[in-house]
Amino acid sequence: MPDPNPIDLETDPRFPSGRWTGFFLQTQAPNPGKHQMELLLTFRQGTLTGEGRDWVGKFVIKGRYTTADGKCHWTKRYLGKHDVFYQGYNEGKGIWGTWEISPFRGGFHIWPEGMADPSGNQLSEQADLPMHVEELAEVGTGT
Repeated sequence: MPDPNPIDLETDPRFPSGRWTGFFLQTQAPNPGKHQMELLLTFRQGTLTGEGRDWVGKFVIKGRYTTADGKCHWTKRYLGKHDVFYQGYNEGKGIWGTWEISPFRGGFHIWPEGMADPSGNQLSEQADLPMHVEELAEVGTGT
């Protein structure tokens, strides 16, 4: 839970303490898919702590981050269950990267609550645009 005392809290706007949201991707059983996460994070002097919940259950988080390059890594410990290692980057649109429980791994993306989902549908829709449509549009503009 974020400390109500703001002394020493991170001032870099990429790492605000408070509520975060996001998802992790899982391809293996028992529950493949895109799974939502709710988190309450504190960023202080390079240390990341917090708690949250997802479909697996409640968890606590402990790790590190650097403002120089935006790198982050932490362990998500499910209460009474297993640990998951996360590593990623924050480039101003939340933290994205990979999670791992050897030999399994997948992707994730989290961001401060209130920020629009930075992995929104527009990016995937643009990526799915057929190449020949773009070429026809370019040829059509020259006549």
